[in-house]
Amino acid sequence: MRIDRYVIRQIVAAMIIVVVSLTCVIWLSQSLRFIDMIVNRGLPLATFIYFTVLLMPTWLSLVLPIACFAATMFVYSRMASDRELVVLTASGLGPLGLARPAIIVSIIVTLLGYLLSLYLVPVSYRGFKELQFQIRHNYTNVLLREGVFNSISDDVTVFVRARQPDGELAGIIVQDDRDESESVTLLAERGALILDGNDPKVLMVNGNRQARENATGRINILYFDRYTVDLGGLGEAGQRTARDQNELFVDELLNPTEQITQPRNFLKYKAEGHSRLVTPLLGLALPLIGLVVILKGEFSRRGQSRRLIVAVVLVGLVQAAVLGSKYAAAKEFGLLPLMYGSAIAPILICLIILARQKLRRPRSPSAPVEGSPA
Repeated sequence: MRIDRYVIRQIVAAMIIVVVSLTCVIWLSQSLRFIDMIVNRGLPLATFIYFTVLLMPTWLSLVLPIACFAATMFVYSRMASDRELVVLTASGLGPLGLARPAIIVSIIVTLLGYLLSLYLVPVSYRGFKELQFQIRHNYTNVLLREGVFNSISDDVTVFVRARQPDGELAGIIVQDDRDESESVTLLAERGALILDGNDPKVLMVNGNRQARENATGRINILYFDRYTVDLGGLGEAGQRTARDQNELFVDELLNPTEQITQPRNFLKYKAEGHSRLVTPLLGLALPLIGLVVILKGEFSRRGQSRRLIVAVVLVGLVQAAVLGSKYAAAKEFGLLPLMYGSAIAPILICLIILARQKLRRPRSPSAPVEGSPA
């Protein structure tokens, strides 16, 4: 129907604005957590943007249900204020007919939520964690900052006084405490960061090596023309073994093994897996709550503030119930049905209300009251 297409366009346009706005806010707030990778690691801006974009599916899975609810409330409240809903009601549309465009959009949002939750979130978040690990542990990506003590690891610190455009380093100090028997300090006039295969090394020219034996306190000094400090052993921890919950697919979460996590976390992982199946349903439940509140009873020109507040409170309660039941199921798995009930019950209740509800058009002040003379 043309009316459905008209309302759907309005909802989609409003939802895009809300999604973009909320996503930008989340992006700005979350990206501050990783700003040290630009400041301390010399991460290129393009890589930083790609790094944060990998989190976008995770943010969208949270934002889409809220955006759909907000867009639905905005469009239907405006239609009520402009008397468009009154006209549509007079043409014979009931509450379920009026709600049909929003329900169509909500179903699409729910399906998109499942696509994000079941596939895009684990794939993108796994890419995010892998890139984060490479930035932190792959020393081919580390750019030594000038005039700063760069902590390469807990046991190695490198200081560079100046970095030349051609990559040459001037005024190098390396503190190496990897050997438990001695503490080594190396100083050199100049040098460079080089790669031998995948192993990073610091080539030092015209300097000295001071080794202090931890047991005796004896200091040995060696003067050198050229000396190489091998940092390759630092990155060998380097294959990731532990996986975050967001990196795992639903089947892995529902059937955790000791290769994935410790047995004491099995319930927590199973609750997360079921949450992946339940959370997308909020894309349908939240807009339906808004529709029931907006379409209930008479339409009024005096605004929809009270109804908006009621809808927001109800939506907040539903989201709190879903989230709370998730944490409850992580501790007592028998409470898992509460999680499904928290999302499915509002959908069924709202659909029943919309199917049975009859809208009342507002009575005109000049219209004669039944039983009174015309």
